[in-house]
Amino acid sequence: MEEDLSGVVPCSSLAVDSIIRVGTAGAIWGLCIGPHDARKRGFTGTAHASFVAKSVGRYGFQCGLVAGVFTVTRCGIQRYRRKNDWVNALLAGAVAGAAVAAGTRNWTQVAAMAGLVSAFSAAADYSKTF
Repeated sequence: MEEDLSGVVPCSSLAVDSIIRVGTAGAIWGLCIGPHDARKRGFTGTAHASFVAKSVGRYGFQCGLVAGVFTVTRCGIQRYRRKNDWVNALLAGAVAGAAVAAGTRNWTQVAAMAGLVSAFSAAADYSKTF
C-alpha cells in the first residue's frame, strides 16, 4: 500500500520518481507504436530501426517532461497553499498541459491542452481512494 509522502520527501525526489516512471511508460509506448508507424510509412531495414529508436526517445522524453512539470508544480503549489486537495492537481495540470502545447505556438491549442490536462488531473486526484 502506498502512502502519501509529499510532505516528507523533497519535490525534486518526487519529480525524479515520476519522470522515471512515466518516461519509461512513454518509452514502452514508443516501442509499441514505433514499428506500426514505421510500417505505415514504408520504412524497412535501418530506416525502420532508426524510426523506432527515435519514436522510443520522443515518447519517453515527452511523457517524462509532462510528468516532471506536473509533479514539481503540484508539489510546489501544495507546499505554498499548505493543503492537499484537488485544486493543486487542477493548477498543476493546467501548467503541464500548457507546457506541452507551448511548442505549437498556437494559443488556442495551448489553452485547450491546458484545460484538458487540468480537468483530467483534477478528476484523477479527486477520485483517489484514501
